[in-house]
Amino acid sequence: MSNSTNERQLFSSGSPFEAVVGYSRAVRVGPFVSVSGTTASGPEGPIGGDDAGRQAAEVLHRVAAALKEAGGDVGDVVRTRVYLADIADFDAVARAHAAVFGQARPATTFVGNAALAHPALLVEIEADAILPEDGR
Repeated sequence: MSNSTNERQLFSSGSPFEAVVGYSRAVRVGPFVSVSGTTASGPEGPIGGDDAGRQAAEVLHRVAAALKEAGGDVGDVVRTRVYLADIADFDAVARAHAAVFGQARPATTFVGNAALAHPALLVEIEADAILPEDGR
């Protein structure tokens, strides 16, 4: 039913929530890679503390790592979705986003939410990428 170009590859972050929720950090099918909503959560609280820009930088580092594991990089990203617990953090998070995706300039949406998965989390980002045909 599926051939090698459409084989589904799952990539894990190692989070225990992946099995509980039933998701993967990233999924690759052919040249398409989708990275799940990613936060800066850590065992002692969010990496970056209560600074949304620093949390965003950590989140984007994790997104880049997931893309690399799936065979891509941030230059392959065609869309991001950014969820903010407080839309007032837009400027700080936008600067972190631009620092990573400034050259790629993917289609992007910023959404203000009432809350994320934990009250200390200020930003969550997901990404979609299309890898080049050179088979990287």
